[in-house]
Amino acid sequence: MATIERVEIRMVDLKPKVKRVDAIQSFISQETPIVRVTDSDGAVGTGYSYTIGAGGHSVVELLSRTLAPTLIGRDAGMVEQIWRDLLFLTHATSVGAITSLALAAIDTALWDLRCRKAGLPLHVMAGGAREEIRLYTTEGGWLHLPTEALVADALQAKAAGFGGSKIKVGRPASEDVERLAAVRSAVGPAFEIFTDANQAFTVDEAIRRARLYEPADIGWFEEPLPADDLDGHVRLSRGTSIPIAIGESLYSPLHFREYLQRGACSIVQVDVARIGGVTPWLKVAHLAETFNIPVCPHFLMELHVALCCAAPNARWLEYIPQLDDITAERMAIRDGFAMPSASPGLGIEWDFEAIERLTLEGSLRNVGKKD
Repeated sequence: MATIERVEIRMVDLKPKVKRVDAIQSFISQETPIVRVTDSDGAVGTGYSYTIGAGGHSVVELLSRTLAPTLIGRDAGMVEQIWRDLLFLTHATSVGAITSLALAAIDTALWDLRCRKAGLPLHVMAGGAREEIRLYTTEGGWLHLPTEALVADALQAKAAGFGGSKIKVGRPASEDVERLAAVRSAVGPAFEIFTDANQAFTVDEAIRRARLYEPADIGWFEEPLPADDLDGHVRLSRGTSIPIAIGESLYSPLHFREYLQRGACSIVQVDVARIGGVTPWLKVAHLAETFNIPVCPHFLMELHVALCCAAPNARWLEYIPQLDDITAERMAIRDGFAMPSASPGLGIEWDFEAIERLTLEGSLRNVGKKD
């Protein structure tokens, strides 16, 4: 039995390569807490999570002061047990983003360690459902971009073999409709167009917008309402033929259960960082499978590619490059499909020299045995 001897915590701040604006916010930085767990055999697992610009230092403090010290001496292979114990330890601050992001950084590190010691890649260790997953792109669909830029990006994605593009909505309704119609006219009927409102609308406005968007044959209407408006999502789902996508702003498998039981969504977009790690992500994916609902996770493509290939009901992977500055290899893409790494672990080839260089001052913490 190999026990955990040391936990290293640090954070880097990654700047988006393109301007990212949606209906409620702009993305100016991506705080990325990184955790490395070393066991008594000398094996190391690396995990991470992210913010969209705020709260990262709180995640680091929760990790270093509360969660990491409880790992020392634990059996590193007991991943489910550790996750549940840490969730109970933080029950007074759950359910919520800061706690989930901290749990995810540890849980992904433990899954990386488990996979490396077993000599298996994550997509095999976690299920082994497929060897590739279809891509759609979000990088050229931001709200501030002019219509001609949306069309050009969608055509470029189609030429590269991608199956769809996401268009941010939240401009005046007539402008949204014009932009969607222009993209649909350019790409033809077989290419998917997804829309994302980032929780911007009230129920009545979302119902109205869905009716206006329907002629463009939308693949889904993502986060049309605040994530805690369950009844509103039920009303909207009953009032439109467009599939309703939710999940990036839910932080507990129990919340997904409520959405699924109430018929409040047609697409589950569970995010491995915001749900608290690989362990609860798989629970949500398999729960959705029992309702015959597909999983199309939010963001984190470098990690979600493996999880999509572990879950039989995964349908789409969102293309938004996130880790280029701190990885030595890019995610493999062929003809519009992403393929998980065959290497043991999460499948992310970290560039530790770059991580060291980009570590934010004051964020490095070491818990446990010293070298």
